[in-house]
Amino acid sequence: MIAEILVSDDHALLSRKDMQYSVFASDFRQIRYYTLLLVQRSRPRSDERLLLEQQVSEVLKNAIKHGNKSDPSKMIKVWYRFTATEARLIVEDEGPGFADIEKWNIFNRKRQEYIEKEDFIGLMNYVSWRTSKSDPYDGGNALFAAVEYWNEGVVYTGARNTVAVGKRFESDFLDMEGDE
Repeated sequence: MIAEILVSDDHALLSRKDMQYSVFASDFRQIRYYTLLLVQRSRPRSDERLLLEQQVSEVLKNAIKHGNKSDPSKMIKVWYRFTATEARLIVEDEGPGFADIEKWNIFNRKRQEYIEKEDFIGLMNYVSWRTSKSDPYDGGNALFAAVEYWNEGVVYTGARNTVAVGKRFESDFLDMEGDE
């Protein structure tokens, strides 16, 4: 089954129960700092922790760059919970929302079909996701990686300016010294 981005206002990943909360300015230069603040108490093994840091960073980047247009007067709200067995993150920006989720899902399904068929010539048309609003550095790679990494899902609210992601860690990735 090909993972997709969902749109729902009542998905379990959107529950803020038992989550910590932070607010950050949309300062693109501070993304690494924000990421480290959020994941500092996570408990996966170091190899998994690097992937977690990268994925959290990408979610924050998308909110700051695409949602708030890197306007430092706009804030991103972040709810998070990291344990030895699970990572959950909800990020809300002040932007208009990700309007093209359905188009992105169609694009990703076609991309995956070409990968599964090992049709690398056809895949060339689905390497990079771009819209009329994309800059030369956009390509959708963060979203492709997100739907693979966040195994509990990637869910946007109906307003599409809030995304929730979740990851259950496999037992072989757990830091055995950590406890929940």
